[in-house]
Amino acid sequence: MLSKKGEKLRLLMATRNKGKMVELQKNLEKLEIELFSLEDIKDIPILEEKGTTFLENAISKAQTAAKASGLITLADDSGLAVDALDGQPGIYSARFAGVHADDQKNNKKLLQMMKGIPYEKRTAHFISVIAIALPEGRFFSVEGKCEGIILERMRGTEGFGYDPLFYIPEMGKTFAELTLDEKNRISHRGKALKKAAQQLGKFLFL
Repeated sequence: MLSKKGEKLRLLMATRNKGKMVELQKNLEKLEIELFSLEDIKDIPILEEKGTTFLENAISKAQTAAKASGLITLADDSGLAVDALDGQPGIYSARFAGVHADDQKNNKKLLQMMKGIPYEKRTAHFISVIAIALPEGRFFSVEGKCEGIILERMRGTEGFGYDPLFYIPEMGKTFAELTLDEKNRISHRGKALKKAAQQLGKFLFL
């Protein structure tokens, strides 16, 4: 399971989301790790998100993929929580506008629901929970958050998901207007990945 001395650690990223995979790879590029995605591994079952929290979903996805692949697996469950909407879309962020929704439809629904809400009440945060699991089931988890404001119109062309609407006041830009390096320094996923990278070695050799 663990790599032999002198070999890179093999780590499966339990995602088929290309945008998320790019961010994960960028954040972990300095580590001696050989990364795989679900597209590289055959016969992985569909990783359903049946939990009621980001933590439950992240752990379930990590353990399921680790057991099926025999590889140490990292799974992220993340989403947007808008204060004026009582934390919506939350764990349903990827399917906010329906099971077959895409980024455009999700953003359109969010803008419709936020219509008329003043700037000072458009606060929100992104949250990312990352779980790393071994094939026998042992795991650890970490969490990262990033605070921002939901704009009244989309800005920027980078990133994915709700990035064009998520504005960072101290940077004067939305997530979609940041470079990948800039985003990784401040984002919820970037913060969670830094914590995960710091704990990974200790966890593997407990």
